[in-house]
Amino acid sequence: MALKIGVIPVTPLQQNCTLLWDDETLEAAMVDPGGDVPRLLAALEKTGTTLKTIYLTHGHADHAGGAAELAERTGAPIIGPHAADQFLLDEMEQMATRYGMQARNCTPSAYLDEGDTVEMAGTTFTVRHCPGHTPGHVVFLDLTGGFGIMGDVLFQGSIGRTDLGSYGNHQQLITAIREKLLTLPDDFAFTCGHGPGSSIGHERQFNPFLEMFARD
Repeated sequence: MALKIGVIPVTPLQQNCTLLWDDETLEAAMVDPGGDVPRLLAALEKTGTTLKTIYLTHGHADHAGGAAELAERTGAPIIGPHAADQFLLDEMEQMATRYGMQARNCTPSAYLDEGDTVEMAGTTFTVRHCPGHTPGHVVFLDLTGGFGIMGDVLFQGSIGRTDLGSYGNHQQLITAIREKLLTLPDDFAFTCGHGPGSSIGHERQFNPFLEMFARD
C-alpha cells in the first residue's frame, strides 16, 4: 500500500481540502471539502481514484460547505466531526453568505469522538477531539506514519481563532494542543486548514503561541 496525499485549496478563504488515496487500490478519502466541488471531482478524475469516505474536522462552511454535494455526486458517506459541531453544520448556508461563498447544510452519517479510529485510503488514523476553535473540532493522526490533518487547530506559526463566535474558547484550544498534539514526536508532520503544513517540532520551537511549551 502506498498512501498518497494531495492538498486542494478551495473557497475564497483558500481552505486546504486534503485528498488521500491508495496508489494501488485507487481508493480515496477527502477531508474538509469546503466547496468548489467541480475542482474536487476533477482531482478524483485526474488521480483515477474512487472516493470512499468524506471526513470533516469541524463545522465551519469553508471546511464542510461542499460535503453534502460531494456526497450526492459520489455516494461517499460524511463522517465527523464531533457531535458538538452539529449546530454549525446546520448554519453553514447562512454563514457562507457572509463570505461570498455557497454552502449546503449537512448532517453526517456518523460523528467522531476522542480515541475513535478511521480508515483513509487503507491507513488507520486516530481521532483526537481538540475543542477551542469550535466545540466539536477533531484532528486525524496517523500515529504509525507520523502524519496528521489538523484542520484549524494548529497552523504554521499560529493557532486557530477563538473569536469567531461565543463558542470559541482560547484556553480549551491551548489545553488541547498541549495535551493532545505537543505529546507527538518532533518530526510528526501535518497539514493545516489554511496555508503551508509544518511539524510538531517546528511549531514547538517557533510558534509564538506555544513559546511556553518550547524545549531547551
